[in-house]
Amino acid sequence: MPSSDTSTRDDGPGGWLIFAFALACGVTVANVYYAQPLVGPISLSFGISVATGSLIVTMLQLGYVAGLLFFAPLGDLVENKRLILLTMSALIACLLISTAAPNAPVFIASSLLLGISAVGTQMIIPMAAHLTPERRRGQVVGTVVSGALFGILLARPLSTLIAGSFGWRAVYWMSAAAMCAILALIAVALPRRQPRHALTYPKLIHSLWDLLITTPLLRRRAAMQALFFGAFSLFWTASPLLLEAPPFSLGHLALSAFLLSGVAGAMVAPLAGRLADSGHSRALTGAAIVAMGLSFVLTWIGGTGSLTAFVLAGILLDAGSQTHLIVGQRAIFTLAPEVRSRLNALYMGLFFFGGAVGSAVSGTAVSHGGATYVSWIGLGFTAIAMVLFAAEAMGKKK
Repeated sequence: MPSSDTSTRDDGPGGWLIFAFALACGVTVANVYYAQPLVGPISLSFGISVATGSLIVTMLQLGYVAGLLFFAPLGDLVENKRLILLTMSALIACLLISTAAPNAPVFIASSLLLGISAVGTQMIIPMAAHLTPERRRGQVVGTVVSGALFGILLARPLSTLIAGSFGWRAVYWMSAAAMCAILALIAVALPRRQPRHALTYPKLIHSLWDLLITTPLLRRRAAMQALFFGAFSLFWTASPLLLEAPPFSLGHLALSAFLLSGVAGAMVAPLAGRLADSGHSRALTGAAIVAMGLSFVLTWIGGTGSLTAFVLAGILLDAGSQTHLIVGQRAIFTLAPEVRSRLNALYMGLFFFGGAVGSAVSGTAVSHGGATYVSWIGLGFTAIAMVLFAAEAMGKKK
């Protein structure tokens, strides 16, 4: 097994290890998303408003940001396999706390801790990049990230289906069992990797600010991805609330089918990785922004009573968001390998901060303006992303 920053194989990790990486990423990160379509049932269970209930999703994502900024960088400092196993063990404990939460404050607090401990996914992805030579990195990282994306997209319909049949607490019991299986898989499959660093933890965390200030590529890509994920969280937190209400009045089975439709967007991840490896990153970025904008035009149309428009909006938004995620991660992974975990932590931290903003405004948008307000906010995210992309393109021409 490899014990340093590079794999002992010139062609990188084999198919079994890539599958293990992808599966672990998907099952782990899904825990941040199970609550998105359950805001209504959980709010009803605890006797709180939907606007207050949307704080559950916000706390999950803010916790994930905190985990990215304060725990994921440890991948550049301590032995990676041990770090990942400890983080996953903490996640299992947090899931068990969530299942037994007696009231909303305890559940919201446990959601924050759950978000922090779900950061193991963002420890695995940089490790996959370390083990892969540059010529295959976009493809391998794209495949591993596609596992995470499938986890994100399957989390919503799965939690809706389980909660509709057995109650929302059953979602967290079943996830705890699944994470126990993943913990055993990682213990067997994951190679050890000891980073070559002499930094202390305070210096490691302080270096994050220095990296953010001195790495323009990271700032640009992270800012755009924050906008993508803000739009993503806005749509997928708001859409179940819209579709559970008239004129749609979808039940849990129909709503699960709608949420499952977004999985089609995840199919682009490996293809996006290969195209990025071939030098098409700029074209992919432009196409992703256009897809985001079109998705919110379709959301506005869907608000007039078209379920088909909502389905197409979800597919387009997922495809655009995931394409940009792959392109952005590949770009930052071409930078200094010795700081790769910290670069990824900053990139994903800003990414999830944008998601927290999107989910925080979703309940208010639905309550005050329905699909129209959701669409205008999403188009605002798109316009800012387009301005950033245009500025990047003009800068490269100079």
